[in-house]
Amino acid sequence: MTRPLIGVTTSRRSGWRVYPLVNLNLWLTGGRGIRWGAGRPADLTTVDGIIIGGGDDIAPELYGGKLGISARLDRARDAFEQDLAEQAIARGIPVLGICRGAQMLNVALGGSLDQTAWQTYGQQEVIRTVLPRRAIDIAPGSVLERIAGPQEMTVNALHTQAIDRLGEGLRIVARDKEGMPQAVEYPRDPFALGVQWHPEHLFYAHRQRAIFRALVEAARARAEQRAALPLAAG
Repeated sequence: MTRPLIGVTTSRRSGWRVYPLVNLNLWLTGGRGIRWGAGRPADLTTVDGIIIGGGDDIAPELYGGKLGISARLDRARDAFEQDLAEQAIARGIPVLGICRGAQMLNVALGGSLDQTAWQTYGQQEVIRTVLPRRAIDIAPGSVLERIAGPQEMTVNALHTQAIDRLGEGLRIVARDKEGMPQAVEYPRDPFALGVQWHPEHLFYAHRQRAIFRALVEAARARAEQRAALPLAAG
């Protein structure tokens, strides 16, 4: 069976070490990746799904905010990924957002971010680790629950910001114990899921691989549907 092709956006700073992990997860779950980014060729007509990766903060002017604690900005990447997310949703292309990618999915759909999320939710200790140290609860009846199961999940955390006002059509489907949003999803087609953590670092955990598998399966279904269109037309 042909492996669906997934476009993967990365940071210019850290993409060299993160992309291989993302692609490993895709390969383990039946897909294959191609690395995209600002300044790199990117054509949505050539892929079956996309992953908007982590790294870098999103410039607050994109959602009507003011520059606060954010320091690691890449405005070229912001423009590239915002357009990519908008087009993917409009064209019915499956999307997985990872950390910054979840935030960009929210911003592209008209939402905003909380630049001081750790303080907002009363968390004095900022957890920044690739190890699973943070417990989250998954919303009953969500797509994420169907993918990963209803049990409490332990995830990692590398972010400073979090989703604030929800983008159009999105819903929050996971929160940590203090109430901070940890995942959002589009409850109808196309498949669109954003997770605040980094499942690519947790490839040894079957529930984390299941997130990539869900994207790959959605991408495969779209590819098969597209392949059948000429036959239907004939």
